[in-house]
Amino acid sequence: MLRASSLQRVTLRLLLVSFTILFQELLLIRWLGQQVRILAYFPNIILISAFLGIGLGCLRSGKRDVFGLWPLGLLSLMAAMVPMSRVVFTRETLSEHLWLLYGDLPANAPVIRDVFFPIAGTFLLSTLCFIPLGQILADSLTEAQRLRSALWGYTWDIIGSSMGVASFTLISFLRAGPVVWFLILGGCVVLLMARRSGLLMVVGVCATLAGGARYLDRADLYSPYYAISVKPVPAETRTGILVNGSLHQYAMPLRSSDSDVGLYSQVARDGYHLPYRLLSRKPRNVLVLGAGTGNDVAVALDEGAGSVDVVEIDPIILGLGKSVHPDKPYQSDRVHLFNTDARSFLNTTRSSYDLIIFGTLDSLTKLSALSNVRLDNFVYTQECFKAARRHLTPDGGVVLYFMVGKGYLGERLAGMLTVVFGEFPLIVKRYCNVFNAIFMVGPAFESSGGAVRREVAHSLSPSQLSSVLPSDDWPFLYLKDRSIGRFYLQMGGFILLLSVAGIFGFSDRLRESVRNIRSVDWEMILFGTAFLLLEIRGIITMNLLWGATWFTNAVVIQAIFLVILLGIGGTASRRMSFKSAVAGLVMSLLAVYVCPLENLLSTDPLVKGLVSILLVGMPILFASIAFSVAYSRREEPALAFGWNLLGAVIGGLLEFLSMVLGLRNLVLLALACYLCASWAHIRSDHAAGRTPLRS
Repeated sequence: MLRASSLQRVTLRLLLVSFTILFQELLLIRWLGQQVRILAYFPNIILISAFLGIGLGCLRSGKRDVFGLWPLGLLSLMAAMVPMSRVVFTRETLSEHLWLLYGDLPANAPVIRDVFFPIAGTFLLSTLCFIPLGQILADSLTEAQRLRSALWGYTWDIIGSSMGVASFTLISFLRAGPVVWFLILGGCVVLLMARRSGLLMVVGVCATLAGGARYLDRADLYSPYYAISVKPVPAETRTGILVNGSLHQYAMPLRSSDSDVGLYSQVARDGYHLPYRLLSRKPRNVLVLGAGTGNDVAVALDEGAGSVDVVEIDPIILGLGKSVHPDKPYQSDRVHLFNTDARSFLNTTRSSYDLIIFGTLDSLTKLSALSNVRLDNFVYTQECFKAARRHLTPDGGVVLYFMVGKGYLGERLAGMLTVVFGEFPLIVKRYCNVFNAIFMVGPAFESSGGAVRREVAHSLSPSQLSSVLPSDDWPFLYLKDRSIGRFYLQMGGFILLLSVAGIFGFSDRLRESVRNIRSVDWEMILFGTAFLLLEIRGIITMNLLWGATWFTNAVVIQAIFLVILLGIGGTASRRMSFKSAVAGLVMSLLAVYVCPLENLLSTDPLVKGLVSILLVGMPILFASIAFSVAYSRREEPALAFGWNLLGAVIGGLLEFLSMVLGLRNLVLLALACYLCASWAHIRSDHAAGRTPLRS
């Protein structure tokens, strides 16, 4: 009875600490990007800091607890946000173009021309926040092994993690803000406390965190993607929409008949209407991708469009278009709203259009914290423009509005349109406040702008029409070239240095491993590295197949947790050996590598669902079985789990290689890591006198 009671207590503790870790991770990814603009572009930095912190905590299993690092880390992090959220951080030498627009700061705000400092400082403080939670997790895993088995503890860790993701997704859907997030996190930490003596202190810290979140909160609304602020400009009847403090768009009067229009809106209106002046007839059916609050839609209606399909990924911004846009375009019965991402709509719609408009949908956030791919990167690829071309009527055209901040961005967009349409686009370079370039291509614009088209033709070199053009495999429109820039190398080097220093500073046994390299658990490290690469590739694949929405991300992550649990179950029931799991893993990864995703994008949903299971689910299933077999052998599961998480840190850094190699080659990188892990497993079998590959 006592043993059953102890097992129940440990199980509940595992559930709670795993829930807390995932909840805190998602909280910091969302909240920090709202406070410091640059962090919204690098959510994977917070993810890697979580892996490092948890790993370091696991390496302290069985030692004096370091619970004090949790309040110290979070309070320091919040205190750092107070001055950093009021500073303009910028850097001209970045290899990736970033829109660092500080719409919520005064003109006299201090300017620091470097972005490394806020990223490095945030990474360090975030890591501290996860170390005590990692130690609690490790001690609970050790206790679970003593009472039942290592796999038992790992199972409940996965279930708790799944619950943490589901809960944060739910409160995001309910539009809760940071105060609610921090109160939930604080409540979980209070329940985790082993000693009641410091209860009042921790409660005080939690109250301070909630109060600090309220003090720093400048947003009016929270969507699943952004913290949104609404800033009316009454004198000009336009309304500014800020996301994470950056100016995202204006809802403004754009109809030709609008008389009460300020100079700002008038300049923008002339640019919005320009493409219609070059058409031989009024467009009957119009598609607007990235419609925002409805500027493009208002113009299309004003120009006589008979039907307008509207695609916008953010439900809150779509709702604001209904309430704040002065022209009320979304209230027209000619308008049909679709709350999804642009690429997904193009992949699934059967409609044809006289005009397809790509709105100014350059995003301010990433597709996932696991990836360097931005939310809109799969819109600006050759494959996406090919999909748009397929949905044009015989005399239709494509219009793309863009704020070209760097010259190579304009060249790259022109190059893609040239390759896809077989003709040089007509480009009008005119500063219209919300965009400064209009790209027009397709039969609808064939007779326009001959001289301008010739100028574009002369400006594009053969290399710009091939090697650097974004594709679904290399969807990095904003990167200057196929390389890991100096900034990313500096950031990766800092993380690696901090990781090594933390590892050897936190573990006596690991310091000893410097003298004996064999004491390093390379198998667990390689499994962690490979699995993170596999997870990154899986999430990117699913976002491309099903749409880069918050709902897709939530479903995919939960599906991955479910597949891992299935793998643990298969290991526990001994239905598959390590040898069979590795063989299945190798074959499934090779299938993923050779399978052409572009052939699946517009297939039947049932077929696409089945293929998704095979391409994403099967490799993860086999990988989880192989890992579970290896993990179940560990005499010290907490130490093994720590090594595994530190391997995930390496996997997170290796993801930067996709900027050079492309996303597809991440599969081969993961395969190489799994093969090395299998080799390490065979060697350990021989060393222990076991029959190789039969456990």
